[in-house]
Amino acid sequence: MSVVSELGESRLVHLPQGTIRIYERGQGEPVLFVHGLFANAAAWRKVVPRLADSYRCITADWPFGAHRIPMTPDADLTPLGIAETIADVIETVDLDAVTLVGNDGGGMLSQLVVTHRPERIARLVLTPCDAYENFPPPLFDYLCWMARTPGAGSLTGLLLRFPTVRQTYARSRFGFGGLSNNPICGELIDHYLHGMTHDRAIVRDSLKFLRAVDNKYTLDAAARFRSATLPVLIAWAEQDRFFPFEHARRLAEDFPNARLASITNSLTWVAEDQPARTAAVIDQFIGTTPLHADRPS
Repeated sequence: MSVVSELGESRLVHLPQGTIRIYERGQGEPVLFVHGLFANAAAWRKVVPRLADSYRCITADWPFGAHRIPMTPDADLTPLGIAETIADVIETVDLDAVTLVGNDGGGMLSQLVVTHRPERIARLVLTPCDAYENFPPPLFDYLCWMARTPGAGSLTGLLLRFPTVRQTYARSRFGFGGLSNNPICGELIDHYLHGMTHDRAIVRDSLKFLRAVDNKYTLDAAARFRSATLPVLIAWAEQDRFFPFEHARRLAEDFPNARLASITNSLTWVAEDQPARTAAVIDQFIGTTPLHADRPS
């Protein structure tokens, strides 16, 4: 079974900055998921089946390092540029009253969407993610250093072609190892790192983003939280190693219409460690925050 087989039918969305592959499953109010760096739509493969009976679940391979279709050479792949791409997909697919769900770096992107392009967003769910001064988490700052070192990115892509190197790195604390309680399977690792190992243009896209990483984006978003009056759920892992629970409390205080839920026995990737709990809190949140005709645009 493919790692994306539970996500539904796939299709391509063509934008001026490039082509985005999206997956859709279910009917009802739209829920759009945003994954983190070097992950893709498969990050939500355990959550989508639990929500698709009630909602139109849309996942995508955002241009965040694990995509398969390169963006155009001049595409804006700064954090704000990728957030604009997410908003453009929402508009192109003609989604409205979207519940936006972000994790890891995708939560950072979701913060930028709701503070810069909020028109079609009805609710926001933030699971453990970059916020405030913590972008990137200190352990992963080496990726930004590497991106600025001539030749280092291309060399990394070449080294990751070797299965032993790829699997060892991905399971280490410098890769995906600290993001979930249980090691992810080799098939998922290969799926995530396929673009980096097979396409120089994907490496180019990834380096462009990493060179642009700066907490000025998250701090700017935080300065705008008070004007974001939509319902917000902060569903955070209590034991997260990279995104402190104190930031969850801070987010819940800074958004004017927010609630906080904890997810136990999980690290950053709550959709990997606790998919049933993650789906349940999203479902409960949507069910208790009905849409109103006077929803602000």
